[in-house]
Amino acid sequence: MIVVEDEAFQRETLMEFLGTNGYRASGVDSGSSLRRLVEKDPPALVLLDLRLPGGEDGFALARYLRERSRKLGIIMVTASGDTVDQVVGLETGADDYIAKPYEPRALLARIKAVLRRAGGADAATPGARIRIGKCLLDLQSRRLTALTGEEIPLRSGEFELLRLFAENPNRPLSRDWLLETTSHREMEAFDRAIDIRVLRIRRKVEIDPARPTSIRTVRSAGYMFVPPED
Repeated sequence: MIVVEDEAFQRETLMEFLGTNGYRASGVDSGSSLRRLVEKDPPALVLLDLRLPGGEDGFALARYLRERSRKLGIIMVTASGDTVDQVVGLETGADDYIAKPYEPRALLARIKAVLRRAGGADAATPGARIRIGKCLLDLQSRRLTALTGEEIPLRSGEFELLRLFAENPNRPLSRDWLLETTSHREMEAFDRAIDIRVLRIRRKVEIDPARPTSIRTVRSAGYMFVPPED
């Protein structure tokens, strides 16, 4: 694990806390130091401060880390609690976001959750059949079938949305990004097309659409596909 924090006391305090809870953590104070350490010893998870010296912020580093690995866990730990920063952080590749000051036990719970997800389902590959709720999505044939074998009608826009979820398991995806990626057009004010598609999809894939467990709503962010554990 790597702690990216330019303030020495906070960095050392966090590393000590992680050490007492059984995690091996290294600390760096800049993006350049992070890159060198990642090249030498790729981590399972990075705790990433948003505001850093040297002209490179946490958003750019999150994109760099996500390009290197889809399974690497990234949690942004920052003094900024702004909702826009949270959404942008998630869009650039972060798995989670916690604002300072935080409760150490809450951070520890988030670390465990991200590591658990990172060690779970890999991103979908072309031709794969992905389990989504009570259904299987075939990315090659673009077909959705129930586990019982019944084929479920699927619109083109619904398939594109399901494909994005399948390719990005356990990652919050914003409504704006989903809309731009699936519709290939400029967004209209108050466009709720994604919410409508998600509602239709949930009716097809969820065991209980009123209590979705596969396509979950992420507050202030968007939606997230959570693969089944069984």
